[in-house]
Order: sequence, then C-alpha cells, then structure tokens
Amino acid sequence: MSELSNPARLTIRRGRLEFAGKDLTMTVILGSVVIALIIIANPLTNGVFFTANNLTNLMRQTTTIGLLSLGMLFVILTGGIDLSVGSVVGFSAIFAAGTLVRMGLPVWVSFLLGICSGAVWGLVSGSIVAFFKLAPFVVTLAMMTTIRGLTYVYSQQSINVPTFLPNSNFTALGSAVAFGIPVSTMIMVVFFILGAVFLNRTPLGRSTIAIGGNRETVRLAGISVERGIITAYVISGICSGVGGVLLASRLGNIQPSLGSSFELDAIAACVIGGANLAGGRGTVQGTLIGVLILAVMNNLLSLRNVDSYWQLVFKGAIIVAVVLLHSRSQKRG
Repeated sequence: MSELSNPARLTIRRGRLEFAGKDLTMTVILGSVVIALIIIANPLTNGVFFTANNLTNLMRQTTTIGLLSLGMLFVILTGGIDLSVGSVVGFSAIFAAGTLVRMGLPVWVSFLLGICSGAVWGLVSGSIVAFFKLAPFVVTLAMMTTIRGLTYVYSQQSINVPTFLPNSNFTALGSAVAFGIPVSTMIMVVFFILGAVFLNRTPLGRSTIAIGGNRETVRLAGISVERGIITAYVISGICSGVGGVLLASRLGNIQPSLGSSFELDAIAACVIGGANLAGGRGTVQGTLIGVLILAVMNNLLSLRNVDSYWQLVFKGAIIVAVVLLHSRSQKRG
C-alpha cells in the first residue's frame, strides 16, 4: 500500500534498483564505472588527468563520438544500424571546407551546408531501408563505401581545397571555450538534451522506440513505420554532419579519411550504455555514460602511453564485460 501511495520511491526488487518503476541498475553501475575511472585516472597519470589542458582536450575529443553515438542510438532503437556515420563525418568536413574555399561562402553557410549534406545521406539510407525493406547492415555498409569514395573524388576535384585551412573564422568554433568548457562540447550536450526530449516527450520519438520493439504492432496502430525509420536515419545523418563540421573546425586539417572507424566507437558507446542491437531498448542517458566511459578510458590509456593495439584490446574487454552485466541484469528481471 505504501508503494502505491509513493510511486517515486527508490526500491530494490529482485536484485534491481528501481525508481518510479524504472530500472536504474545499469545506470548506477555504469555511472560508478565512470567515477571509478576518474578516481584512478589522476594517480595513474601523475596528476596530469585533472589539468585544465587535458580536461579541455578530453571534452573536445568526446564531442564528435558523442554526437555520432546519439544519432546511432536512434537508428539502433528502430532495430537498424548505421555503418556510414564515419564516412558522413569525412564528407561533411570536406564539403564544408570546399564550399568555403571554392565558393567563398561565409563560414556559417559552409557549416550549414556540411550539416545538410549529412542529413541528405541519412535520408538516402533511411529511404532505402524503409521503402525497399533491405537489411540496414547491408545498406549502410554500401553507403559507407560509397560516401567515402565520393569524399575522395570531391577532395581530388576540389584542387583549391588545401589540407590545412588557415581561416581563423573556420577554426574559431572548434577552439572556442566559454566558462572553461569548449563550445563544441556545449553543442553536444544540447543535442543530447534535445534527443532525450524527442524520444520521451514526442509521439514520433516514442514510436521510434516502439518500431524496434514490435514493428507490426506499430503498423497496426496506424503509425507510419517508414516515417519513423527515415526520421531515425536523418537524425543520425544530422548528428554525423554536426560532428564532422565541429571536428574539422577543431583540427583545421581536412583529410578525406577523417572519421574512419568512428562508427565502431559509436556502436560501442550505445552497447555499453544499454542499447539492444535488436532494437526497442536504449536511453539517451545510458548512451552518454557509454561515451564518457570510452572517452575517459581512451584518455587514461593514452596518458599512460599504452600502445594503440593494446588500447583496442582493453576497449573490447570492457565492451564484453558491460554486455555481460546487461545480460545478467535482464535475467534477474
């Protein structure tokens, strides 16, 4: 009776921590992992971890993967996957730089065009998956190769696009800091907030989750499955476009290979955060925690001068461990 009168009560049931009917077990566990990594990071790096310069770099490095992971979450929730996000990052960066140098457009217009190019690629991928009922893995794998090839083609044809862009206005956004926090990181946080509101507070967002859970039920309820799938891929494309533009602005060094293998980190962050690759389950806050775990771990290993190959080994081990924790948590439920 007391539980009914106090629905917001924090309880432990069947080995799971629940608040207001929601299972917070893995959120608490993953949050604890982040805190533990941060606690051990400083002594392991001889005090370098908590220096202002390292924390600023950490936040900047988190931005692009964070945005890609958020977009990937939307696609995974529908039961799909987007392997093209890394290629979209490279294309958006090159396209933004090309329009700036070749066409002499204002920087903000070039940035906007780079982001729009990401949305277009997302629209193409989503439309093929939704209307032709093809496997998302196959479609986005083909798109990954196609977009990367077009990125190299565009880069070679745009002979006036230098590898290094000395334009201070172009690099201003990526290097800007406000109140000790990189502006690019603030943009990422805004996207995560908007993503959470969209998924939890809008009919289209809730239908996106439902599509991954039971597509036929959603269809019988009169909800357009195709629109939900396309929306998810467009959001992924926009996030990739923003991530590419911000990365290009931060580096000022534009290469056609930019973004290679970023899709793997994005998928890893979603999986660590509790997203089910079969669709229908995953949260924005969980994905953010997954991003933080990967970011802190990568930063810690780099500061310890751990070989890049061993970094991959540690990353894989953490992913397996977290997936096992998720699996055990679900069985207890």
